[in-house]
Order: sequence, then structure tokens, then C-alpha cells
Amino acid sequence: MTTHRTTVAIVGGGQAGLAASWFLVRDGVDHVVLEAGTAGHEWADTRWDNFTLVTPNWHCRLPGYEYAGPDPDGFMTRDEVVRWLAGYAPTFGPPLREHTRVTSLTQRVGGGFLVEAEGPDGVEAWEVEHVVVATGGYHVPVVPAWAPALDPTVDQLHSADYKSAARLRPGGVLVVGSGQSGAQIAEDLHLEGRQVHLAIGDAPRVARFHRGRDCMTWLAEMGLYDTPVASYPGGLAAREKTNHYVTGRDGGRDIDLRQFAAEGMRLYGRLESGAGTDLVIAPTLRDALDSADDVYRSICRDIDVHIETQGLDVAPAEAYRPVWEPEADPTGLDLAEAGITTIIWAIGYRPDYRWVRAGVFDGTGRPTHTRGVTAVAGLHFLGLPWLHTWGSGRFLGIAADAEHVTGVITGRADRATERAADLARRRSPSPLDASAAVA
Repeated sequence: MTTHRTTVAIVGGGQAGLAASWFLVRDGVDHVVLEAGTAGHEWADTRWDNFTLVTPNWHCRLPGYEYAGPDPDGFMTRDEVVRWLAGYAPTFGPPLREHTRVTSLTQRVGGGFLVEAEGPDGVEAWEVEHVVVATGGYHVPVVPAWAPALDPTVDQLHSADYKSAARLRPGGVLVVGSGQSGAQIAEDLHLEGRQVHLAIGDAPRVARFHRGRDCMTWLAEMGLYDTPVASYPGGLAAREKTNHYVTGRDGGRDIDLRQFAAEGMRLYGRLESGAGTDLVIAPTLRDALDSADDVYRSICRDIDVHIETQGLDVAPAEAYRPVWEPEADPTGLDLAEAGITTIIWAIGYRPDYRWVRAGVFDGTGRPTHTRGVTAVAGLHFLGLPWLHTWGSGRFLGIAADAEHVTGVITGRADRATERAADLARRRSPSPLDASAAVA
């Protein structure tokens, strides 16, 4: 085993790991970025062919690097995001070692850590003072324990493995889960003319545009993405919330499941169990649709208050009116009778940090931390949803979190202000701003 020594090891070469490296390069700190695949590969590997961002392009900001294309209020496709992210590392030259999978992280007697990895040249080890774990929080796709009991003639795959409608067998498709991935995959299949069945959970939704502007632009200017998680109702419990569903397809629009149902999509409540071709469904459809709409309206009202408070001259509000109501709450579904040949599970992921041998995890296997800093000196996490704010798991909030974590490492944390957050709130001019005197 070859042993190396450096000050900091960053595990993960996605946007979070590269952002941390940018600050360490700036500050002249010796470090290494260890990436199991290639930098940013998740964008190409785990997104479907027609994927688009749900956040406007102007949200795409990393330290020293931001979207500079012609459509700041548009939504990049998967391939455009891949190309944009690929242009980041060459701007500052991180000490990146690709195809190097970390297999173990242990604390060393007397302080520091030993990081073991398997790379192109075999097994190697790194003795370091600090570690930044930037592998994200989506490691193991979740599938119900009873899924193997379903009819084996029905194909099953996770949303991470879905690529396109054309790659699925002919027949109906059941999508389970209505978070961002589930709702957008259901939309993708629906637009391709497939018979879609969607079992929805308690995911909320948000309007794409309200009063002439993208809702996420309004929320950013209202400071929602910069509000610390501890300041939200329920505090750290906000980390368990499901993101609102919306789409960036075709320039962006609402995802209205009621409209899809009016067009032939079959909607159901929460899927509870199944065996063979029979599924048991909780009678929660009506409540789930109503709840999602309530959140939609609540966000619009919050934006209205902001507009009134700021005295902005913008387009008038348009009230949402439901276009479809379920006649009844289904309590079961026969896969064979419905002609369903494929099930796509879009019910999330669970973390897998078994390679991190340090006492920083709660009973669910998630790291305990304060803005990425754990109780084990020198061990940090970055790139997690709600690490510190709603924006933490997005391009928009990564810079501020990376500056904080690396500032703790270098001793600059006390001097680090909200420069990155302020930068994130700024965006390129848009024609939609012509009538909005935004503060």
C-alpha cells in the first residue's frame, strides 16, 4: 500500500467537493480530491434523457464560476448541465484523483485520519488532518421490502435507473412517488404517450411562475434559500421534507397532477403493500392533492405579501382553480388488469456511510453536524440537503456552505461573511425584471 500525506482529503468530486477544493486552492492549503468515478458523473449517470433543471439557470453558481449563457431564466437540460459542470475544474486546477474509490476512513491515534482508497494504481492510503465528506446523501435507492413478492413478469427499476420511455417494455407504467423525480418522470412518460399510473405521497408543489416571474426567483430574493434550517418551523425536522414538484420542461411550467388526470393519467394515494399482481393503496389521494394545492397557494400568497411590502409594480395574481377531482379514493390496483408492465420506484434514497468509522451518526445513519461541522475534530460534511439552508443541496447554496466548512479548517470562518450567499442572490438581468423594481 502506498501512503501519501496531505492536509485535507475531500471525498467526492461533484459540485460540493469541487467547491470546497476551490476555496482550499485559493487559500493555498494542500489537499486531494478523491472521486470514485469522474468529476460530476452523477449528472450523466442518474438523470433521464429528457431531464431538465427545476431551478433557473441563474441559480447555477459555484465559487469563481457561474452560468454565463444566454438564458439565465431558462432551465438547462441534463447534457447542458454536464457540459457546464465539466468546465469548472479547468478554471482552477483542483488536485483531483478520479477513479479512486474511498473504502475506509478511520481516526488516527493522536489526531487526524487515515483514508484508504482503491485507485488505478491499486490500494493507497492518505494520512490527513481533515476530511470533507462530499458524497451527497443519496447513496442507496429505496425499494419496499415487499417488492420481491410482486409478479416477476412486471419489470421493476428505481428512478435513478430510468432513462426514457423508449427503453421500457410496451404497456402501462406505474410510478410510485410524487417528489421531484417521480412527478417529472411521470410527466416524461405522459408526454411520450404512455399510460401512466402514479401513486402519490405527501409531496408539496409550487407554481412555476407567479405574477410574471419564476417562483424560485421570488423565493431567492425573499431570502428563503438563505434561512438557516434551525430557524424553520420544526427546526432540523425540515431536513426530512420532500421538495416541491415542478418542471423545467419546455421553458418551465407547473406540474399539475389534476391536469394530467384529466388527460388520462391514473392517480392513486399512497402505496402500502403488494403481492403478485395485487397492490394495496391507502385512500389518501384526495387529501394529498388538496394538501399539495394548499402549499402551492400558500407560497403564492407569501410572494404576494412580499410584492405588496416592497411596493412592486408587477403582473396581477391569477388564482389556481382545480381542473379535476377524483370520484373516489382507490384502495387497490391489479397490475395485470391495468396492463402495467413496469414499476418505477421514486421513493427516495438512504445514506450509506459504513466506510466512515467515526461516531458522528444518528440512529438512521445520517451524520449529525452543525453546518457540516461534526463533533469529531477535523471531520466535515458538505453537499447535503438542508446542510444549513434550503439552498444547501442546490447549486445556489453550495458556495456559502463550502466557504464555511473550509473556513473552519483554515481558521477563516470567523472572517467569512455571507459573501457567497449575497453572490447567489444576484442574477443576470431578465426581461421579466423590466417592471419590477426589485430591492
